[in-house]
Amino acid sequence: MASDVVPPRTDRPAPRPWHAPASGTTVLAAALMIFGGAMALFEGIAAVAKDDLFLVTRHYVFEFSLTGWGWVHLVLGAVMIFAGCAVLGGALWGRFFGVLVAGLGAIANFLWVPYYPLWALTLVAVNLFVVWALCAGMHREAAGDE
Repeated sequence: MASDVVPPRTDRPAPRPWHAPASGTTVLAAALMIFGGAMALFEGIAAVAKDDLFLVTRHYVFEFSLTGWGWVHLVLGAVMIFAGCAVLGGALWGRFFGVLVAGLGAIANFLWVPYYPLWALTLVAVNLFVVWALCAGMHREAAGDE
């Protein structure tokens, strides 16, 4: 009977340094990045299509054409969705890339405030929360709390 006991396996695969397990805040950040990226895509599509939804201001310091802002949001939205999928996949480089992209998204939406104020400020807050969540998740995992 004692010979029927199977010893535990000790041949576990080596940890991959570029992939780390995701915490709850990291998963939430990834989901918000995908959501924010989709919203940026929709903003970009509406701006490129020259929708009447947007307010056209005069003498704005960061004045681009509405089509130019649309392309900025289209590209940034696609990159943000890619980064969010990378974070969901557990890629460590995706977290660093996500912090960079979410920071750029916050800046772009801050500059977008004169065109669509309420939505732009909402996306600034979402992007700043994503930056916080990704950095907090990295800090906790580096400290060994999870």
